[in-house]
Amino acid sequence: MTRLYYMKNNSLILDDVLLSMVEGIGARTYQRLLDQFGSATAILNASRSDLSGFDFLKSDTLAQLLNARNRLDPTQIVELCEQNNIDILTLKNERYPKPLRTIVDPPPILYAKGTWLPSDSFSIAVIGTRRNTSYGERQTERLTSALVQHGFTIISGLALGIDGIAHRAALKGGGRTVAVLGSGLHRLYPPQHEPLAQKIIESDGCILSEYPPLHPSAKWTFPQRNRIVSGLSLGVLVIEAPVRSGAMISARLAGEQGRDIFAVPGAIESPASSGCNQLIRDGAYLTESADDILNVLGPMRQSVLLPGMETPVRHPNEVSLNDVEQRVLQHVGWGETSLEAIASALDLEPTQVLAALAVLEQKRIIRQISLVTFVRM
Repeated sequence: MTRLYYMKNNSLILDDVLLSMVEGIGARTYQRLLDQFGSATAILNASRSDLSGFDFLKSDTLAQLLNARNRLDPTQIVELCEQNNIDILTLKNERYPKPLRTIVDPPPILYAKGTWLPSDSFSIAVIGTRRNTSYGERQTERLTSALVQHGFTIISGLALGIDGIAHRAALKGGGRTVAVLGSGLHRLYPPQHEPLAQKIIESDGCILSEYPPLHPSAKWTFPQRNRIVSGLSLGVLVIEAPVRSGAMISARLAGEQGRDIFAVPGAIESPASSGCNQLIRDGAYLTESADDILNVLGPMRQSVLLPGMETPVRHPNEVSLNDVEQRVLQHVGWGETSLEAIASALDLEPTQVLAALAVLEQKRIIRQISLVTFVRM
């Protein structure tokens, strides 16, 4: 566990938590105020005249905000987190997950237990119904195991059914997994998954929530949680989901966030697969293997340095390259690079270079410009 990034007397963290406690200040309002004032402290110290010009602040919310310091005390929450090794990550914290910053309504605060790594941005969300069939269980185990072998972190919601199967399959395969809760970390739901949550933490994974530790779950917290599951991920894989389900809400949110949507097809008479089949009909990527995902997810917005690799990855398919292919790729630039220059730099036969270049092009990592020139994608 890394050092906590707050202390009891850290007024900045206290103010961030305090602002998040104000009724009516949701994620989007918090973000808009932060854009205007720069910090939670500045927002809480603002006068009525400073705040009254914003039409997105309703009158009752404005009243709550102006009186927040007199009515609310965040000290108990911060002390509880400190006593229980729960990290508090604010939007200004450099360790706040970068992928989540790109969505329109990132949670102002994340409460984290365990370890979130920068490499966890190389992740896939695996989601589905709580009432899975044996077919859904098999496909979840098979696809999740393949994805962790390719270096992906598995994101899911720790729910019964597909979520829990995905977390367990990731752990069994020696991979990383992150669970996003629809409750506080000390009100974990469902309670029967507490041992699973503990195993995720012990395996250097992470449990996240935007709610304070003692916040109970409610019907509205789970749909709200789903935007974080998809927002943390490069893409969302749906395995068994009825048309009306939380997984379908997550898929819709993923599309709005610009994430790729993957769906496993199922029998047309199976209610559990009706949502997946609909997603495919509406344009989601039909997914039968991990390769179907790898071939779509690239190039990524930002390169990621994965454990065990010497150079950052820009395309997921780079993880599966052999030594010669990796060496050749390192000598293909963002501008046109000639076959002769690559072969000369690596002291390889042109036939070896050509074979590696053919693989790189087939995997959509590079593009051929002319008969003898190539460029990174």
